Amino acid sequence: MADKRVYMYEAMFLLSQATAAELSSALDHIKEVLARGHAEIVAMKKWDDRRLAYEIKGQKRGVYILVYFRAPGTDIAHIERDCNLSEKIMRAMILRADHLTEDEAKNLDARKELEVEAKMRADKAPEPATA
Repeated sequence: MADKRVYMYEAMFLLSQATAAELSSALDHIKEVLARGHAEIVAMKKWDDRRLAYEIKGQKRGVYILVYFRAPGTDIAHIERDCNLSEKIMRAMILRADHLTEDEAKNLDARKELEVEAKMRADKAPEPATA
């Protein structure tokens, strides 16, 4: 029988500026990828919006989303594969977060702020022209 031990993980997702323009959709996509890997999100926050050291898929800037989650160790490979196949996620790095307790990770949660930013970005987006 497979070992189904659950560990705490830290993941950094890199999104393009275009993807981040529709931040709510991008965050839902990250949540969906993690849910397919049986992950339970403990905390999620925007880490930074910065110029990349080198172009990735023609992009010069990117938005970093930091996520702390609990998941069975056996499912991390599936999550990484989904990230690599994703059109919205340019890069992802997942590490074990043994250095944090679950309470420390929960204190880093900024999902409310992310929702506010997603709403602001959606409000700022130009309305599609209607004929």
